Amino acid sequence: MVRKAKRAPLLRSSPRKRGPKAAHAKHKETPVPRLHGDERGFAASSLYRLMAWLSPAFPVGAFSYSSGIEWAIEAGDIKNAETLKGWLSVMLAEGGGFCDAVFFVHAHRAAGDDHALRMVAELAAAFAPSKERHLETTAQGNAFVEAARAAWPSAALERLKAVWDGPVAYPVAVGVAAAGHGIAAAPALAAYLQAVAANWVSAGVRLIPLGQTDGQRVLAGLEAVVAATAQRALACKVEDIGSSAFRADLATARHETQYTRLFRS
Repeated sequence: MVRKAKRAPLLRSSPRKRGPKAAHAKHKETPVPRLHGDERGFAASSLYRLMAWLSPAFPVGAFSYSSGIEWAIEAGDIKNAETLKGWLSVMLAEGGGFCDAVFFVHAHRAAGDDHALRMVAELAAAFAPSKERHLETTAQGNAFVEAARAAWPSAALERLKAVWDGPVAYPVAVGVAAAGHGIAAAPALAAYLQAVAANWVSAGVRLIPLGQTDGQRVLAGLEAVVAATAQRALACKVEDIGSSAFRADLATARHETQYTRLFRS
């Protein structure tokens, strides 16, 4: 008589013997809102250009600006990774980050309309809440336009130069360049906001100071805020633009007379 081989029992982890691996397996990632928009056919060349334009290596001098973060740290508003994340979340969702996102979207849409493009460029340049914030956005914007015209020329950037001879705000410059190279507004805006957030985090890491890993945790924690801010900006009319991050705006003004400074804003 042939005996049937017994099947090996299924192995199950005992609920009373949960080590670090079991705990790690139960960890759930925080869901991030997806951006809606025309993302079909997003070419490799578009990704390449966005990564080049928004890289810290692109010559706009972003590393020298903190958007008032330096004053907020000296004043005690920002003390560690948690308070840095909270401060930057407000700047992105309710302050200069959101306003810049709206200007980006409308500059992108106006790239082929002389009147609309001039209006957006003029309003963006006038919208800065302080002298240093104006310097920050226009110095980077002007530098971006010149570098992009030299390496990635487009009719849209030439149109911007023709219709507006004043200082160019940074989001307007990047938005027009993206439109001129056929890069859809939604992914371009998400990339722009992530780059802005990364630069703010970098300033916080150097000033608090924080470890590099803590800085990356802060940046990862801002991902959902970046996505939500981009969503709101894509639907916002230019006449509805506004900021409610008064403390952050005040920080950029107070920084002008700060005694010891590493950053230009």
